[in-house]
This record gives sequence, structure tokens and C-alpha cells, in this order.
Amino acid sequence: MNNNHIDIITLGCSKNLVDSERLIRKLEAKGYQCTHDSKHPSGNIAVINTCGFIGDAKEESINTILEFADAKERGRLRKLIVMGCLSQRYKDELQREIPQVDKYYGKFDFKKLVDELDDVSGEVSVSPVKLTPRHYSYIKISEGCNRHCAYCAIPIITGSHNSRPMNEILDEVRAQVGRGVSEFQIIAQELTCYGTDIYGRSHIAELIDNIAKIKGVRWIRLHYAYPTDFPYDLLRVMRENDNVCKYLDIAFQHVSDNMLSAMHRHFTKKQTYDLIRRIREEVPGITLRTTLMVGFPNETEEDFEELIDFVRTIRFERMGAFSYSEEEGTYSQRHYKDNIPDDVKQRRLDKIMAVQQEISAEIEAEKIGKTMTVVIDRKEGEYYVGRTEFSSPDVDPEVLIPASRKKLRQGRYYKVKITDAEEFDLYGTVVKNNSK
Repeated sequence: MNNNHIDIITLGCSKNLVDSERLIRKLEAKGYQCTHDSKHPSGNIAVINTCGFIGDAKEESINTILEFADAKERGRLRKLIVMGCLSQRYKDELQREIPQVDKYYGKFDFKKLVDELDDVSGEVSVSPVKLTPRHYSYIKISEGCNRHCAYCAIPIITGSHNSRPMNEILDEVRAQVGRGVSEFQIIAQELTCYGTDIYGRSHIAELIDNIAKIKGVRWIRLHYAYPTDFPYDLLRVMRENDNVCKYLDIAFQHVSDNMLSAMHRHFTKKQTYDLIRRIREEVPGITLRTTLMVGFPNETEEDFEELIDFVRTIRFERMGAFSYSEEEGTYSQRHYKDNIPDDVKQRRLDKIMAVQQEISAEIEAEKIGKTMTVVIDRKEGEYYVGRTEFSSPDVDPEVLIPASRKKLRQGRYYKVKITDAEEFDLYGTVVKNNSK
């Protein structure tokens, strides 16, 4: 085994990916050689960056830990380390149940983890680490959340909202532009609260406006907004800056007033419809991505049908949904009974996703014949695979361009005529080279 080699495995959301990049920078500065997301345990040391948000994510994290623990017992791994949201929340239980892990660390214990590893070769100078393709990056602008929705464990795991200073964020963007990055996904647990803890009010609009002014920034995309106290000046920034994508990821979760009240969303059905109407009026052509929940305690068939009507009426361009799962320590776990049977939750989830699939197919079909700007992410088989400004990496529809027609370059932008569409993907051909 190479004593300098560490496998880093990242599970969960893009915020965890940013954390893994930060960890790798620290490890490589100390002299380690890091591999990211190897398919099988192959290094001297493995570090698993876990997710602990919902049931499926926790199950994936635990299964991954068990797989690597087995590899350690078979002699294929010298040391196994676990960090991230799951171990932040369940460290004591994990230590009892999976003792093969050498050390468990919380979500923010980067320095401690690195300091406690064997010092291999002393500090060295390393280039910044990117776990995404060269042309796009995730920029995390804050940690934590102050919203305290009844079902959500994020504030328990990550603590209260904590914004990064604006100058620090702008310096990071400038540095990444200097290394060839042109597309930025701005992420936070709740980005619309950005700056409230530092400046006394939301400064998200000012931050995005300042990022948009940095030369070389081609696309800026926003994840994840919260509907309550929405900062409407952000819509002006989106409308007035061509490089701020007409795209907003904003989780509504539900629309029934009964459910919104029980979930502690501090928002009503009427306010939900009014906000969406205003967003679409002020930013024409915007793509809205949302997340919805089914099976929350005491959700009636009437509540669920309101949610289905909401999806059919609003016709979200992008939508995901999940079933409620009880999270230890949350308000809903302490005060509500998880009384919706699993088969009912699954039936509701299947139905709402089937409705959205029809809507998505119709919306994507409307793009046939249009010419759109597409950034190329990769080549896959017989196609180049790219995205429009209305699609975020990994979660949204892609554009497939036949590879035999013309050689395209990763990270370059091209004018593409859309020739066909499926529910979640588009097909097109390059009509004009608009690369950079």
C-alpha cells in the first residue's frame, strides 16, 4: 500500500462536495495523494464524507461505511475515517455499531482530522483542488439555517445561519475565474438569508450583483431559496444581469395551509401563489426548480390533492419530491406521530412524480426548433453532453449532441438548435460556434 494515498468518498449534496474539496486541499498540502470517489476501497486510508439528512441518504452512508469497514477487515485498507453530517449527528451510535472505523469526525472538523493523521512528508505547496469539471464550481456562501422547519434536522446538524464575508466570496470567485471557471452554482442551505447575521439584513441581491460584475463570469445559478421573507430585489438583479441564469431553486414543500402550518413553514397557500406569480412576472422566462414532500404526519387525501392541483397549475419546469421520514430531534419527531402508512406515502410520491413527468415532457417539447446556448460538460459514448442556463449539473435535463458531427470542447459554449426532446433530456445540433 502507498502510505501517502487517501480515498475521499463524498455522499449527499453539493455542499458536501465543497467540503470534500476543502479537505483534499488540506490533505495534499500535508503531502498526501488523494483520489476522489473511487469505486472500491484501494488506498491506504479512506475518508467517507457522509450525508445524514433523510432516511435514504443515511442508509446510503451507512452501507458505504460498512463496505469500507469490510475492506479494512480483509486487509485492503489500513485506516478508515468517517466525517460529515451523519457522524456529526450520530457519532456515539456509530462508534458502537461500526467499531471498525478508526475515527469519527463531525462536519466541520477538517483541521482536527488532518492534524491527527500520520504526518507523511511535511507540508508542501499544492494547487487548488476541484472535484467538478474545470469550467464550473460550487460556491458555498453560508452554513446552517435559522428556519427550524418542523421536519428538518439541518439546524441540528449544522447549527444556526452563518454567512461568509462578501469580500471573501468575491475573492474566491475571482481566483476561480483566473483558473478557467466560468459557471458558478451559488449554494447554501438558505441563500436568501445571506448576510442577515453580518449586515443585519439580506445581502443576497448585492452579493449576486457583485459576482455578476466580475469579468469572466458567464453563468451564475442560485440554490436554495426559501419563500418566507423572500428578497424581491434579487429578482431585479436576475432580470438586469445576463450572466445571472434565469433559474431559481426554491423549495416550497407543500401548498395546503394545514400542512404548511404543521411544517412550521411560516407561509400560506395564497402567499405561495402570489410569490410564484411575482417571480415569473419580474423575471420572464425563468425556470423554477422546487422540492415537495408527501406523507407528512396527518396529511389527508384532501391535502395531497391540493398539492397535485398546485403542481398542475404552476407547471414547475423542474421538480423533485420525497416522502416524509421521521428525523430524530426534530419538532415533528417529538410532537407528531408518523401516521401515514409507507404504501400510502409511496402511492402519493408515484402519483405526483407521474404528473410532473407529463409536465416536464410538454415543457421540454416546446423547446424543439429553438436555438439555445449550451455548455459542454463531457463526451459520453456517441454524444457530447451539455446543459443550457436552465439546467444545473447532475440534477436537471441535459442536451445530447451527436459526437460525429463536430468536435466540441469541454467547458465551451455553443449555439445549439434543439431537434428532439424526451421527458428529461433534449437533443440538438450545433448551428453556430459561440465558444469561449
